[in-house]
Amino acid sequence: MPNRKISRPSDQRAAMLKNQVTNLIINGKLETTVARAKEVSAIVEKLIASAVKEKDNFTTKEITVSAAKLDGKGKKVLKTKTSKAGKKYEVVDREVKTKTVQIDNASRLAARRQMIKWCYKSHDSEGNIINPVNKLFDDIAPKYVGRTGGYTRIIRIGARRGDGSEMAILEFV
Repeated sequence: MPNRKISRPSDQRAAMLKNQVTNLIINGKLETTVARAKEVSAIVEKLIASAVKEKDNFTTKEITVSAAKLDGKGKKVLKTKTSKAGKKYEVVDREVKTKTVQIDNASRLAARRQMIKWCYKSHDSEGNIINPVNKLFDDIAPKYVGRTGGYTRIIRIGARRGDGSEMAILEFV
């Protein structure tokens, strides 16, 4: 946990920082106060460094998966069966496929779990679930492979009108 108290009890402070870390990872940009921006920046820098280090630390494996057959409209295909007692009933027709899955090695799994502590799952405008940890590994980490730190920048934008608090934009470099 970072050092600044930001005038909040610890549970509220942690929730606020998690929310801002998630928003920064998903949107790439965040407008907040300077103190909060410094805290979020410190957290995100560590997460990105960990993602860059563990980016390619996984293996792939083929597994068999049973899934329901779908018709042209996306509905499940049913077929009729007869029981031993002679009753007819319908069951979902299934097909077996092979699928390639990614299996994390131990250190990448540990890094992923540390990232999950600082991120919430989120939704995009269409309602699809976005996992910010996957975004860190798949989108953000490859951009910063040759870089050693300094993944974010804080741009001060002046005082807020209501209370005069110093505001800043936090974004990826």
